[in-house]
Amino acid sequence: MGLQPSSAPAPLIEAGRPPPARRKMLRGEKRGLIIAAASSLGVLAVIILVAVIAPGSREVQQAFFSPHHLKGAALGTHSKDHVTPSVVAAFFTVTVKMFLIAEVLVLALALFLAVVRSIPGPVFFPFRVLAIAYIDFFRGIPLLLVMFIIAFGLPGMQLGFVSRLSQFTYGVIALTLVYSAYVAEVYRAGIESVHESQTAAARALGLSRWQALRHVVLPQAIRRVIPPLLNDFIGLQKDTALVAAIGLVEVVRTAQAYGTTFFNFAGLTVAAALFVAITIPLARFTDFLLVRQQRKMRASGGVR
Repeated sequence: MGLQPSSAPAPLIEAGRPPPARRKMLRGEKRGLIIAAASSLGVLAVIILVAVIAPGSREVQQAFFSPHHLKGAALGTHSKDHVTPSVVAAFFTVTVKMFLIAEVLVLALALFLAVVRSIPGPVFFPFRVLAIAYIDFFRGIPLLLVMFIIAFGLPGMQLGFVSRLSQFTYGVIALTLVYSAYVAEVYRAGIESVHESQTAAARALGLSRWQALRHVVLPQAIRRVIPPLLNDFIGLQKDTALVAAIGLVEVVRTAQAYGTTFFNFAGLTVAAALFVAITIPLARFTDFLLVRQQRKMRASGGVR
């Protein structure tokens, strides 16, 4: 006897309703979100409870989070007895300005170092050695020490206008020297991630090695290292606070001046909030770029 077709009707799926497997997955995701939210609220409640019941919580709140002093530190005071500058103004006119200038200089110098270090051939061996020595030297010295050497050493050498620059300029120079060494390694990793076949194909089309590097290799390398570059610039943005050690009146010095005048640390709280307000969006944007880059790599069929 031959097999008879089954007369049982196929299960019907209600229009507009997801299939059972999809519904099960959605229920699991919903349950996970509920657990995560409950866990986060529990941890937050414990932190708040500890902060409230701690013996010195009232003093800490008055010293760091007093609404009156937060406003005074943020906007500055202009009374008959006390005049203090605005922490917010110092942040945007000095700290952010320094960060942006240093970032542009770091990108240019680091790319130059990475290209020099990647140039093949025995003729360029001395230049590669110099680039490696520069990178190793400034990666090995703490930024604070470099600032001291630049800000206090250059004026003492009596090199004309170089020894008469402002503390702001010396701070930018120190930041550029140190961070260009780190960013150069990021660029180099991007250049080495581009397969040699890309250069070979460009050379086969008649491009010189320099043209292949400029038009083929570097555009791909820079696109791939944008997320780690943003991570380095988050660190650069925070390390601008170190220029307070060489006497520049920026956001930290301004916050300290408020504290010295009113014996209150609200200025430091305002300064920290300003750094966080810039750092967190940059960090989330970096995460977004990483996820998008990974999604493109998976869509293209593998790691490029």
